[in-house]
This record gives sequence, C-alpha cells and structure tokens, in this order.
Amino acid sequence: MCGTCGCSDGSTTITSFAESRSKDGDTSHTHSHHHHHHAHDHGHHDHTHDHVHAHSHAHASAAASATAVDRETVRLQEDVLAKSRGIAERNRGWFIARNMLALNLVSSPGAGKTTLLERTVTDLADTMPISVIEGDQHTLNDAMRIRATGAPVVQINTGAACHLEADMVARALAELAPPQDSVLMIENVGNLVCPALFDLGEHAKVVIISVTEGDDKPAKYPHMVAASRLMLINKIDLLPHVDFDVNACIERARQVNPDIEVLQVSARTGEGMGAWRDWIVREYKAAGEFALF
Repeated sequence: MCGTCGCSDGSTTITSFAESRSKDGDTSHTHSHHHHHHAHDHGHHDHTHDHVHAHSHAHASAAASATAVDRETVRLQEDVLAKSRGIAERNRGWFIARNMLALNLVSSPGAGKTTLLERTVTDLADTMPISVIEGDQHTLNDAMRIRATGAPVVQINTGAACHLEADMVARALAELAPPQDSVLMIENVGNLVCPALFDLGEHAKVVIISVTEGDDKPAKYPHMVAASRLMLINKIDLLPHVDFDVNACIERARQVNPDIEVLQVSARTGEGMGAWRDWIVREYKAAGEFALF
C-alpha cells in the first residue's frame, strides 16, 4: 500500500453502523489494491569485444537499469503522495464547507485513545454532534465501544497497513455522512511514526502520550510531535506509581515543537478532561469562523 513507509498492500475494510439510513446490501466494503511488477526485456546483442569488455558492459548495463528502477520508484512514490495530498485537500474543503471540526487522534497502542474518546463523546453529547471514524488493523472492538455511547461510527480496518490515508477517510465519510456544524473524531491506527506523514484533511493532529510510556516519548518520535497541535498526557492518575517526569516530557515536546499545546488528563478518572473539552469547543468555534470566509 505505502511506498513511503513500506507497509504491506492488502485489503481495507470499511464497516458502517448507520442503521438509521436505508442501504441496499452489505455495509462492509472491501477494497483490494494490487501492485504489479513490470519486466523489461532489453534483448541480446552480439559483441565482437573480448570477454573482459563484455563483462564490464554487463555491469554498466545493470547499474544503469538499477538507476532507472530507482528513478521510477521515486517518481511513483511522489505520484502516490501527491495524489494523497490532493484527496486530503478535498477532505479539508468538505469539512470547511460543512462547518466541521475534524481531529486526528494519534498515539502508540495502549495510550488510552479509545477510552479518552468514549469519555469525550459522552461528555460533549449535549454540546455538539460528534461522529467517529475508528482506524485499526483488525477487529471492530473499538467501533463497538464508541457505538455504545450512541455516537455515529464507522470502522476502517487497514489490514497490514499501519496508518489511515486520506482516501480511506473519504470513503468512510460517504458511509458516515456526518451532519453540518459537527465534530469528527478520527482515531488513527496505533502508531507514532507513519501517521505523522499522512494528512487526512484534518483541522489538527492530537498526539496522546500516557505516563506509562516514559517521558522521553517526544524525543523518540519528534515527527509526530512536530506535526501535532496538541499533546495530551494521559493516565495522570498513575503518576504516583510510575517513573514519569511531566515537566521533562513537556520540555522535550517543546524542543521539537515550541508552539505545541499540552494538557494533562486522566480519561479514567476525568481529571483534566474539562480543559480538553474546552479546547475542542474553542477549536470548533474557530473552525466555524474560518468557514465564513
């Protein structure tokens, strides 16, 4: 699938839980993309040169062929990334036209994204409409948890791929059909590397780090921190039981991204969640004002 990070091809499955809309047939759609290798027959030529010269010529030919393949691969990757950026811009325009705030939530596995999302959706249910796109390699587990909150949700299963891409989000939006004047939460695949490279058309990336992971996380994954508007330090209820220096973590994050905002929360106990909700409301209002121009 991705020539940039090397993750495998395979099928992407989008599962809709929108029971309120009548649909014909199955709501699961599997899309497979196959990459084909092209063989080039250069033919054989007779040479009157001696064996040593022929051997040198063969090496030169192989080197030239390898260079041509490298150039073709680079062009292909550039084309793929350009296409992805184009789809991301269309997604962004779609959100702006509908006065929507789209947030891309990223973290390592186990940082608490889904628990945070469950609580956020529940707490803001009476304030603004929220829809969710869940990204995972396999299972519907997270989507089922979000569905239990009452929020509209679509699950994207990426198979062997390690991140969501803009075209996946575009297809999921067609299934989800979120309303105007609403918030879309995108829970990306658990990974702090590849999602930093891929724009989905979101208003902002929000990186979530838990205190159980170590306070050097921003230094280990600087590209994700640089790409994010907000860093949430989650599971602060566990601080008395772990070796995690909050100030050191924040300092490392701001060495990479001086403008990043930081909030400390516990999705389990609710501590700090008010500030997170206020941040969403603020960004939602700002997105609405931007849509007016």
